[in-house]
Amino acid sequence: MIQGTGSNVGKSLIVAGLCRLFANRGMVVRPFKPQNMSNNAAVTADGGEIGRAQALQAMGARVPLSVHMNPVLLKPETDVGAQVIVQGRRAGTMRAREYGSRKAELLPKVLESFAVTGRDADLVLVEGAGSPAEINLRAGDIANMGFAEAADIPVALCGDIDRGGVIASLVGTHTILPENERRRIRAFLVNRFRGDVSLFDEGLREISARTGWRSLGVVPWFDAARHLPAEDALGLEEGKSGGAVKVAVPVISRIANFDDLDPLRMEADVTLELVRPGEPLPGDADLVLLPGSKSTIGDLAFLRAQGWDIDLAAHVRRGGRVLGVCGGYQMLGRVIADPDGIEGPAGSVEGLGLLDVETVLTMDKRVVEVSGAHVRSGAPLSGYEIHVGRTVGPDCESAFSEIAEGTAARHPDGAVSANGRIMGTYVHGLFAHDGFRAAFLKDLGGASGLAYEAEVDATLDRLAAHLEASLDIDAILAVAG
Repeated sequence: MIQGTGSNVGKSLIVAGLCRLFANRGMVVRPFKPQNMSNNAAVTADGGEIGRAQALQAMGARVPLSVHMNPVLLKPETDVGAQVIVQGRRAGTMRAREYGSRKAELLPKVLESFAVTGRDADLVLVEGAGSPAEINLRAGDIANMGFAEAADIPVALCGDIDRGGVIASLVGTHTILPENERRRIRAFLVNRFRGDVSLFDEGLREISARTGWRSLGVVPWFDAARHLPAEDALGLEEGKSGGAVKVAVPVISRIANFDDLDPLRMEADVTLELVRPGEPLPGDADLVLLPGSKSTIGDLAFLRAQGWDIDLAAHVRRGGRVLGVCGGYQMLGRVIADPDGIEGPAGSVEGLGLLDVETVLTMDKRVVEVSGAHVRSGAPLSGYEIHVGRTVGPDCESAFSEIAEGTAARHPDGAVSANGRIMGTYVHGLFAHDGFRAAFLKDLGGASGLAYEAEVDATLDRLAAHLEASLDIDAILAVAG
């Protein structure tokens, strides 16, 4: 199990790279994360959902996705509450205090999934969440030491030197843990070092001397990590300039499945501008992309509070184009109704009114992989749906795409305004499909020069080689037994 001294220290990428490294050695390796908190989800073939990081790790391991790779997924809907996904299925919404008192009830499910994941595997690489040093969360823990103790597995602790204080973080974790959990940590590694790693040799000796843990090595900064999907909003980078086509994305408060943006960031002909709260939407954007949201009504209010609705209206008057994906699509309509109080008090709110459609939020959740074609260009596309709600209205007569699940007959998806400049779709992952992305960018006056999934796969191989050169891989196998 790879645990960290804190959130965003690089655990996810370390596990992804090790998955590819051991897969390249011919081993059957699978990733596992007992509990994840992220609004960036992936859809499994059987209609479940797991954290996007585990999907990347499975790609590293060259194995199909399974709901058992991430049995508990928390998807924040407010500052104090989250939707709880158990073994791929929605189990309800809980406030943080309620979940804290009930999370231990989920341990049997977590251990069941761990057993399923480990069947016929040579190695399971487990990723922790946050830090085991958060001892205020230790009671009922299923994410770090609580799981490691229950499953009886050894731990390696990862620290991030780029943020500073890595010696204190590693030694401090040792100091604060009880003796039995200190002993469970067998080794440590230092991540994201810039410069000559030999300059930290004395630091490694000090950490080992103060903890008794074995050093696995120092991982230099891996710049190509920007080509891999980020796990959560902490990894949401700045945009990228230099391309002829400018795509502006307002960063809403509960942005979800924002890996939709990754292929656009990597396109040479695209300038991707992430618009932060308090900033105006740029007046020279070719496309404004409204991303997915975990709380559509709340994020619509957030969008208006930033004045982005006014900027968006001006963009449309200038002839600009708008694409709403999932929650962004729902916001573009005339009304969003929530009769069952799924996102808050029951009622309805006025949408942006840029598409002649209405959305009713429903209790049932649609989670499915789809494929089909973009209506305007005829280009093939594929992706997934993961949403609550049903959207209907006159503009749905002009569909954005025709899609199907598996071998089923195709059906219309999304809506397009009469002038063709306002578009909405429920399909995430569109831009990862090279054919669709090339056709869409051509319509905006740009061009595609990227084979996205091939680039991600090649980056995983580069990451594996990077770790092979940096870490004591034999020591990792020895720790894992």
